Amino acid sequence: MSIHFGVDYYPEHWERERWETDAKLMKEMGVQVVRMAEFSWFKMEPQEGEFHFEWLEDAVNLLNQYGIKTILGTPTAAPPKWMLDKNPEIQPIDREGRRRRFGGRHHDCQSNEVYRAHIKRFVTAMSEKFADNPGVIGWQIDNELGNSHADLCMCNACRLNFEKWLLRKYGKIERLNEAWGTAFWSQGYNKFSQIGTPLVTVVGENPSAMLDWKCFCSDLIVDFAKWQADIIREKCPNHFITHNYMCFDDKVNYYDLGELLDFVSNDVYPAGHWHPQPHQPLYETAAAHDVVRSYKKQPFWIMEQQSGIAGWEIMGRLPKPGQISAWAMQSVAHGADAVVFFRWRTCAMGTEQFWHGILGHSGKPGRVYDEIKHLTETFAKHMDAFEGSMPNPEVAIVYNVRQNYAFQIQPHHPKLTYVKEIYKYYRAFYEKKIPVDFVQDTDDLSKYKLVIAPLQFLMIPELEQHYFDYVENGGHLVLTMRTGVKDATNLCMTDRELPGRLGDLCGITIPEYDCLLEATGGVLYGKKEYLIKKWCDLIELKGARSLAEYSTGFYKQLPAVTENKYEKGIAWYIGTEPGNDLMEDLVEYFTRRSDVATLGTAADEVEMITRETSDSIWLFVINHTDDEQVYHLHGWYEMVEGEREEFLQPFEVQLFVKRKK
Repeated sequence: MSIHFGVDYYPEHWERERWETDAKLMKEMGVQVVRMAEFSWFKMEPQEGEFHFEWLEDAVNLLNQYGIKTILGTPTAAPPKWMLDKNPEIQPIDREGRRRRFGGRHHDCQSNEVYRAHIKRFVTAMSEKFADNPGVIGWQIDNELGNSHADLCMCNACRLNFEKWLLRKYGKIERLNEAWGTAFWSQGYNKFSQIGTPLVTVVGENPSAMLDWKCFCSDLIVDFAKWQADIIREKCPNHFITHNYMCFDDKVNYYDLGELLDFVSNDVYPAGHWHPQPHQPLYETAAAHDVVRSYKKQPFWIMEQQSGIAGWEIMGRLPKPGQISAWAMQSVAHGADAVVFFRWRTCAMGTEQFWHGILGHSGKPGRVYDEIKHLTETFAKHMDAFEGSMPNPEVAIVYNVRQNYAFQIQPHHPKLTYVKEIYKYYRAFYEKKIPVDFVQDTDDLSKYKLVIAPLQFLMIPELEQHYFDYVENGGHLVLTMRTGVKDATNLCMTDRELPGRLGDLCGITIPEYDCLLEATGGVLYGKKEYLIKKWCDLIELKGARSLAEYSTGFYKQLPAVTENKYEKGIAWYIGTEPGNDLMEDLVEYFTRRSDVATLGTAADEVEMITRETSDSIWLFVINHTDDEQVYHLHGWYEMVEGEREEFLQPFEVQLFVKRKK
């Protein structure tokens, strides 16, 4: 059975007499799957070793009678109070040395062996109980691993595990001292056991130590997930295992975590109150889908798709009629094979009382229910045809979690962040209707006509050679400011001017740079002056030609953007952060030189994206506005339903197909 639409369901929040009403309404709306139980540990084990799975089994069986399958979540993001009373050391320690306590969620230390023993006992019992239940098809491990753990955990168990991690990596304390540059500020160590967790210091932090700590935390979370996945794979060999990611969230390296999973899932809330209102910029949501697709290079699921106002203490804006459907189909267009809406019914209790679902507090179907029912009726029948298909872009953007970590530690400019810089480049392609893949820096780049590699701060010889090989063989590469600054241990390069050996590829050197703190600058490109922000590399040409030059500062008329033909390809270097206008014009030039095609033309908030099967190309055109829009496609596609008019109603989604010869 192909599954394309579902909901997150919490039957334990409602009287049992309501369950069948929910199942009927779900069936009528087109629901094929639910996720349940990811926060229900106490309900399933109110005392140690006293398991009560009966209620969950009843819910699974009832839903299965209506043709609705279940994904079970392991509830390890919410250990119960009896466990913490017995083993208070399970609760995590923050950077200030304070114990974070019961009352919310994620109140756990993932390295604590006592907690892991509790998990092993519980997950074993739960997976054995549901291994042969025909209503259960898969598992979600924990919930949003890394969420709420930004400065956690720094307890003694984590310290001991960090010590073991460092010992495996360096072997000898002398190697660690060299890699961390501990000659600075008398920070040397005589033995690994002297190294603690990075609690708050008087002033300053060791950048190399902090990079290792962030990488250790990621590895710890991956191991924590594997601890559960191994049990489930043994007990439930016929079930899939997934986990709900959070877009670009970086506490755990999602590429590493993805190796444990059959497929990855994602949680997306375009109008969450933490975004600019009334919703997150569309290009950011699109980029989030594309990066999630990259984590396993295969289609994904949305495990939590926004279905109403999102908020805890603060609420975001109410989605407009049609907007939820447009967001859902944006997920599908970028590679989601299934969309599970959060949540079925708005909860009447606890922190998420105002995180709204498909049904309101009253449980009565209304506008949102009708909208999603129409969505499932319209698109579910077509989704079988392109299930498993992927977009096939000509452009790639390099994304690397370690680069992100390095900029978190030393951002240089207080408003410079790695992910936001990626968004800036992505936006220019998105608005030109040019699809984009995200790739790791070690991936094969040869299939792409154009590769953008922003902020390649940490550099190793193998990566330098990788970029050389790509350009030598005809690739078009864009490198940016802050490239080749440090080695893999987060120590500054000292053997040559920036950008290191890549200067030969780009035909430049950079003897100086300027951080535009509390300032902006200007660049001349063609006959127009443009705004730039945050940074200026003072570039000397060593064979390259200047495409744009600075128009401000004492380095006025020095190159700001350069082009260098190298063997069969071209390497561009952008020594600043372009404003939106300059970025748009530079990307126009890069794509033209790289012979990259666009899908069409339309307003910025009309989205175009394709997914390809072996014999067909499926094109999605999505109007993300509440106004009528016109568009023009580059190439002939057949409209799947209706007549092609190149005209969109508010929040309308149109689906096209082109058969390959």
